[in-house]
Amino acid sequence: MKKVLLSISVIALLISVGCNSKHNKEHHENAKFLVTTPLKKDTIISKDYVCQIRSIQHIELRALEKGYLQNIYVDEGQFVKKGQLLFQIMPAMYQAELQKAQAEANFAEIEYQNTKVLADSNIVSANELALAKAKLQKAQAEMSMAQVHLDFTSIKAPFDGIVGRFHVRLGSLLDEGELLTELSDNSQMWVYFNMPEAEYLDYKTEIKKDSLQQVYLLMANNKPFEHPGVIETIESDFNNETGNIAFRANFSNPKKLLRHGETGSIQIPETHKGALIIPQKATFEILDYQYVFVVDKNNIIQSRKITIEEELPHLYIIKDGLSVNDKILIEGLRKVNNKDKIVYDFVKPEEVLSHLDLYAE
Repeated sequence: MKKVLLSISVIALLISVGCNSKHNKEHHENAKFLVTTPLKKDTIISKDYVCQIRSIQHIELRALEKGYLQNIYVDEGQFVKKGQLLFQIMPAMYQAELQKAQAEANFAEIEYQNTKVLADSNIVSANELALAKAKLQKAQAEMSMAQVHLDFTSIKAPFDGIVGRFHVRLGSLLDEGELLTELSDNSQMWVYFNMPEAEYLDYKTEIKKDSLQQVYLLMANNKPFEHPGVIETIESDFNNETGNIAFRANFSNPKKLLRHGETGSIQIPETHKGALIIPQKATFEILDYQYVFVVDKNNIIQSRKITIEEELPHLYIIKDGLSVNDKILIEGLRKVNNKDKIVYDFVKPEEVLSHLDLYAE
């Protein structure tokens, strides 16, 4: 009895499998799939690198003399011109020292002139005249030094730039060397980014000697900066810990949009001649490898492994595994199996790439 039941079960299973196979076959024959070919086209893509944006000149302004901060003539974030007065340290003591030095210089001048008259009359020796002249020169030097100390109490902008945050307040007692603020020249920006060793070697191989590679800046708000930049320098050494080397690009910043300390991404354009492009949705993954379904001349689909060279939004550039004449399935990948026979409509690759959203599964 058990053998009879087992035989009936096996027969039922075979009938079921046969029916399902027949159903799938009929379904594939009744359904139409969309097929296209890779698009061969010269393509420019951009490689992105995280970057740090720095002013071409960014310096600290410090007090060169001790004293009370008497006046602040600018505000934080203000644009100032070269030579504009920014801070004033109380100058009274240094003015007094200058006056004293001027008086001593005047006295030494008079003494020298009197000695010169006597020397011309051979009343005093030439050595006494030389000594009087030396005293005069010393007094004049001390007067010049006193003038320098007085000038140091007036802190002026060494170049056109934007004033940073104040680190002191009006009336503060300053020590020599105390930090007052920072000053940034944002007319040009230096943008630093790191490149891995392999990509550096590709870059140096492809770039023409003595030419400047044009690059683009994607700002932190994901909007492109309107002015392109150029790569000017590459550091001499690789970082042994990261395996990267630092690049510096120069960007013009006429509207002062970029500020010191910002971040963004450097985009370096890269041209691929005769690139084979397919939609990402035409691929599927098995064990970390990418595959497509290729349709042969008998309308039978075969899975084929491909190698991807670059990834773009919704697209892949193919390095190996496809030719420009291969027909690939672009929809219904989950509805078919390898070696199924299908009925399809062919869509030109240009149309597929321009209407990718229309072929969503």
